[in-house]
Amino acid sequence: MKVLVAMSGGVDSSVAAALLREQGHDVVGVTMRLWGGESDTGCCSVSDVDDARRVAQQLDIDHLVFNFTDDFHSSVVEPYVADHVRGVTPNPCIECNRHLKFDRLHERAMVLGFDAIATGHHARIVEIDGECRLARGRDRDKDQSYVVHMLDQRELAYTLFPVGHLTKAQVRERAKELGLRTAAKPDSQDVCFISKTGGRETFLGHRIPFRSARVVDETGNELGSVDSVEMVTIGQRRGLRLPGGSPKQFVLEVDVDARTVVVGDEARLAREEIAARQVTWSHEPLAVGSEVMVQTSAHGQARAAVLEEVGDATFVARYREAQRRTAPGQSVVLYDADDRCVVAGGIAR
Repeated sequence: MKVLVAMSGGVDSSVAAALLREQGHDVVGVTMRLWGGESDTGCCSVSDVDDARRVAQQLDIDHLVFNFTDDFHSSVVEPYVADHVRGVTPNPCIECNRHLKFDRLHERAMVLGFDAIATGHHARIVEIDGECRLARGRDRDKDQSYVVHMLDQRELAYTLFPVGHLTKAQVRERAKELGLRTAAKPDSQDVCFISKTGGRETFLGHRIPFRSARVVDETGNELGSVDSVEMVTIGQRRGLRLPGGSPKQFVLEVDVDARTVVVGDEARLAREEIAARQVTWSHEPLAVGSEVMVQTSAHGQARAAVLEEVGDATFVARYREAQRRTAPGQSVVLYDADDRCVVAGGIAR
């Protein structure tokens, strides 16, 4: 089988390429050039491209570079900025997976005649009742099924996750055995276009005008102010510049139009339900009343819930026990009742 392997310059994608080559596949590595601006973090630096190229040389496979900077800017960076203007908390890495790694790359691979694409994500694809299902990776601590939840049946059938059955320790050990230069390379943790030196505030400050906002309690009493309402998110506690000695206050609501931030006790963040929009179902939508597990962050604990409403691109789930509110814009992923396979995923509203 002819396989195009997305090589980010990290250890997981390096070992993914090596495993596929050992299995006898015709493997070609590709690195996507996504962010053309300043970068000292994430997976888009010049050194990452160089690492991917050198690993490909070690494995004796061809290595390509696809320039998707325009697509990345329009599909990831511009929506990221626009979400902040609207008071929404975006998840750019998931949008990058959705639009670039499992859309543009799929499209390019098919045009070039590849039979499949592969990545180094810690997830697995299993077959249940004749359909492909996205399952959690073997290493629960490194499981990345949450960040690739958007894959539908067509994409799942065309995708391989070669390291999904391995633990992270096993991946590093295999890379060490092969003498790969990425064997001890740390995992990428940050958004590639947000530099460590400037941070989110500097990045956004160069692109949008910040507006100050009042900070009030739930009765409307003014407690202070923030310089940029666009930088505030639901659940935030730090950076609100509230008077010293006051009880801990958390952001409960952000009204960017009224330039008002409402704060209150942490208990006021508890919610019985969670609703999502722009939902992708991995197969047929589940029926109302179905038991599911809800995960709202990449490495968060999934919580038991029951589906209360189901639409073509929406759902509402009621938690068995109230949970902390998820900021609008964050990804909400449903797993089956066994907490094994992805059922659907969308964006919190």
